[in-house]
Amino acid sequence: MNESDFKKDTTFGVIGVCGANGNLIARLLKYRGFNVIGTDISQKRDCRFANALEDYDIDVFYGRTPDAFFNRSDYIIPPASLSKDSEMYKRINKPILELNDVIDIFKADKPVFGITGTNGKTTTTTLLKKVAKDNGINPCEHNLEGMQGNAEFIPILQSRLNGDVGILEVGTFGVPGTIGRIVENTGMSAGLITNITPDHLNDLGSFMDYAKVKSEFIKGLDGKKLIVNAHDPTIIGLLRDLKYEGEVITFGVDETPDSIGIKECVCGNEITVKEIISGCGYYFCKCGITTPQVDYVAANVDLKNRTFDLFTPDGKISVKMGIDGIHNVYNVTGVIIAAHEFLNLPYDKILKSIATFTGVGGRMEQVDTINGKTIFVDYAHNPAGVQTVLKEFQKLFGDFTTVITVSSESGYVGDLGIFNSVLKFSKFVVPASTASQKIATEKLRDNPKLNDRIFFNYVGNFEKTSTLGASEEEVKEGIKKALNLDCEMIVAIGEAATKFKDIIHDL
Repeated sequence: MNESDFKKDTTFGVIGVCGANGNLIARLLKYRGFNVIGTDISQKRDCRFANALEDYDIDVFYGRTPDAFFNRSDYIIPPASLSKDSEMYKRINKPILELNDVIDIFKADKPVFGITGTNGKTTTTTLLKKVAKDNGINPCEHNLEGMQGNAEFIPILQSRLNGDVGILEVGTFGVPGTIGRIVENTGMSAGLITNITPDHLNDLGSFMDYAKVKSEFIKGLDGKKLIVNAHDPTIIGLLRDLKYEGEVITFGVDETPDSIGIKECVCGNEITVKEIISGCGYYFCKCGITTPQVDYVAANVDLKNRTFDLFTPDGKISVKMGIDGIHNVYNVTGVIIAAHEFLNLPYDKILKSIATFTGVGGRMEQVDTINGKTIFVDYAHNPAGVQTVLKEFQKLFGDFTTVITVSSESGYVGDLGIFNSVLKFSKFVVPASTASQKIATEKLRDNPKLNDRIFFNYVGNFEKTSTLGASEEEVKEGIKKALNLDCEMIVAIGEAATKFKDIIHDL
């Protein structure tokens, strides 16, 4: 069955429009010119995504589903979660389209660009969308309030919404096959990989298992176009092992490495990386993988003034950023390439847009100042992300106290890696999450001298949800403890810190 098989006066009845998938399905069908009515057991005041429907002429029955919903519908689209034994399902008296039917029938109707990686996806995606909008190109948006929306069906359905292009953040909750399905079902024609560093190890077992999940992005775009951070040996190794045959555009940053890291190579050996950011820099493995000459290189980086020169195949351009950090030099460079190569924009228009980008909420975000102490929050939630962000804070600002609200998706190994990075770069450490409190207790037992650097007096029992490692009360008590320490800057890291950042204003 194809979209053309449906007359434009066809009416689709969507059950569960307050859920992410139902909401997106209703909107994409309305965008395609069909009649749509919806229903949901939630009242409108409790419907999380009701605002996303407001610009669409869609009748919605909230709280109950009258017979009129079924009578007016030519096809019914139930949520995947609706049991076939439920009373609602038994009331369906019209032909049914399942979620996968919608995806198969109503194809993406625009060019689609995907962005994946372990760190930097959200900043890169948000900035590329800004560049597009500033230049009159409308990217489709899922508009699901409070949803990052980078995994499985949200980006797939988002690519079918109103817009000139799809610019999609592509993630995974550690589930093999997810990324491959997103690439295939969006008709993605090009993409960018920011980096691949250890994450989701609880779900996948090893770093290479995780890397293989990310490699689905490379496989799906074989024969097409990939923009990659060539300072990451994992990306370069996967391109070689998968025999990628599309166009590869590489980028890197010409900066003096300031640390040495060890990373597992795709060949199985350990590879030494002279790091510019965590897991990325200059490397050589006896299997032949080494840092290549790149197509685009950022040089003469001035972090204080947020400037750098970018040497492109077309010559040198001077870049002014509105955001901080060497990791954002990588992110901005990737965006410049994507905007030039995929959106076909000239450099001068791209640079104007980049200069006015002040960042994504929750990424090196200055929240408030209390009693002369400046408080930042950052969403970093895995070892590489925390190391990279705190290293940049230290370079830019000097001493600071870190409040840890993270619970790693890699379990104890990830939590320990995060804590060690915090201890390395921070003057003082305040463990607010249950996971970090356990590690702090171990550290203090093994090394009592750390008593003058690690401080906590509130021990909660919050059960983590994914990377949400602390409760609102634990974040509040952690910030209060940090305010009493002799340091003029506080950095609260983790999802909980960003989710509950309003308590900082309350304090």
